[in-house]
This record gives sequence, structure tokens and C-alpha cells, in this order.
Amino acid sequence: MSDDDSNDIRNALNNLNKLLGHRTRLGICVLLARHTAMSFSRFKQLLGETDGNLGAQLRRLEDAGFIYVTREFKNRKPVSWYTLTDTGREGLKKHLDAMTRIINPES
Repeated sequence: MSDDDSNDIRNALNNLNKLLGHRTRLGICVLLARHTAMSFSRFKQLLGETDGNLGAQLRRLEDAGFIYVTREFKNRKPVSWYTLTDTGREGLKKHLDAMTRIINPES
């Protein structure tokens, strides 16, 4: 491995977003990149997380400005809907681009 390759990998590693290093947070952002919005219950079903853990991970993403939450009532039950913000979309893209450069430096 040349010094240039080592520098490229080091730079790519530095571009990984620590917020997205957690499987659940990465999964949330990837799912929201594919869908306009998703409910808490749907995330729970797809990601297999407990209410407490999922809520904590969603809060971390919300606090970082990666997702936005709206709440409504449906059949008298509260429903939380999550969407990916522009900041979240850009953060996810940068994270995935860095992963691609690490895995396949030729791309």
C-alpha cells in the first residue's frame, strides 16, 4: 500500500460520521433516505429495537438535526412521523461516500 493510499483511507476514515456509527441510527437514516416519512412503530418493526433504545437513537438524530419529527393523532392514538432533513441527507451521503472510498479506493 502506497503512502497516497494510506492518506486516502485516513481521509475517508476521518469523513465517517460518528453519529452514524451506531447500527440503529444508520438504519434509521438509510430507511428515511428511501421513504418520505416513517412512523416510530414502523421503525420498531423493521429495526427490532425496544421502545427505549429506539427512542434514544431517534432523539440523538433529532438533536443533531438529522431528522425532524411531527406528531399527530390517528384513531385517538399518538403517532410520531420522522423525516430526514437536508442536513441528515447530506450527512448520510458523506458517510456512505467515505465508506465506499474505504472499501473500494478505485471508485
